[in-house]
Amino acid sequence: MLPEHMSPLERRAAAALAGIFSLRMLGLFMILPVFALYAEDLPGVTPVLVGLAIGIYGLTQAILQIPFGMLSDRIGRKPVIIAGLLLFAAGSLLAAWAESIGWIIAGRALQGAGAIAAAVMALAADLTREEHRTKVMAMIGLSIGVSFMVAMIAGPLLNQWIGVPGIFALTAVMALLGIAVVALVVPSPSAIRFHRDTELEPASLASVIKDRQLLRLDGGVLVLHMALTASFVVVPLGLRDSGLAPELHWQVYLPVMSLSLLLAVPLIILAERRRMLKAIFNLGIAMLLVSLLAMLLLWQSWVGMAMILLLFFIAFNLLEASLPSLVSKFAPASRKGTAMGVYSSSQFFGAFLGGFIGGWSYGQFGVVGVFALCAGVVALWQLAALTMREPLYLANEMLRVEVSGEGGARQMELQLMQVDGVREVSVCSDEQVAYLKVERHLLDREALATCGQSGSNSN
Repeated sequence: MLPEHMSPLERRAAAALAGIFSLRMLGLFMILPVFALYAEDLPGVTPVLVGLAIGIYGLTQAILQIPFGMLSDRIGRKPVIIAGLLLFAAGSLLAAWAESIGWIIAGRALQGAGAIAAAVMALAADLTREEHRTKVMAMIGLSIGVSFMVAMIAGPLLNQWIGVPGIFALTAVMALLGIAVVALVVPSPSAIRFHRDTELEPASLASVIKDRQLLRLDGGVLVLHMALTASFVVVPLGLRDSGLAPELHWQVYLPVMSLSLLLAVPLIILAERRRMLKAIFNLGIAMLLVSLLAMLLLWQSWVGMAMILLLFFIAFNLLEASLPSLVSKFAPASRKGTAMGVYSSSQFFGAFLGGFIGGWSYGQFGVVGVFALCAGVVALWQLAALTMREPLYLANEMLRVEVSGEGGARQMELQLMQVDGVREVSVCSDEQVAYLKVERHLLDREALATCGQSGSNSN
């Protein structure tokens, strides 16, 4: 049985929501390669305050994204997303107007308070059928990666023409465009439902946090984004002080970001197809560690820094793709949304810690202090990752069913476990959905579809 294609409404929803995510993340990331240079001339500036200005958005994002997602279950997705984008625009305008580091920190914190990630994912789930949910989430995830690459190149270019205040103002305009897309382009869902594959379930939170495999991955993404943010407290300064004029920094970032993606993709594919995810994941951490150690020696040469940044971003792209894949594999089928919610909060908190720690260590020990501290933390991550269990190479699937009560759900679970290729089942009678973990190359899709239909017919 061939799967149906995505409907025009599903394609429109996926493209529009990916665009909203891209606009927002582009605005957050564009200052990363330029802010440390701009902040040097601000009154009352210190390295710690520079780091806070770069990373503070992660703190408010980490704190508020889960509550905003839960609020969207009660009052609707679009109102929460629009309110979040308005907060983001207000923070951008505040940072654009600011003439002191303190007000820029306030603006960046307000940007992060527009925490719409969970609400956007929930709206995507409302607007798509279960069999297409993974593709839609992949499109949104890809849009975030592309926006990061574009931001690293566009930031230095735009800085020449409109400066950092102009970048903040442009970010506000992009947020307002995002509101227009939500209001005019994104379809309105016929009903708001809770989705365990994309949303955090409070009742499952304790079990997810106690899971050592998931906790190891949450700590990993925290360290990864801490290292990224801390490094970019000093990387722009290092490039400039080694002789590369700030207006030329894009000439480093353009080939580095492009080549790093091209070189990381084959490793990502190899990890999944050859079932080498743990080995290549650990290789990525080792590459990250080597790049940070090399920066200790080569930061005074912009050519050397460019070469090391290539290795750094190969590792970053590889790990950024591997970590959510591992979370998906280790999380129980019906708790994937909760696991990803904790993971996402850890990621944003890592950006905050990176800004703060990067600024503090630069003020205390200089550029080498930042890279040394990051290398030490990544080395500890490497030790923790070596003890990670090899993941089961199972894919997540969902099936719409119709069952009555817990008894019907348990009966359906037993029935689905008899289907070839199904390895784990959790049927949620309140959602009328079966969450599965399957071996796709063995999965009998016709038998799976028959089970769903029989569940419908028996009720």
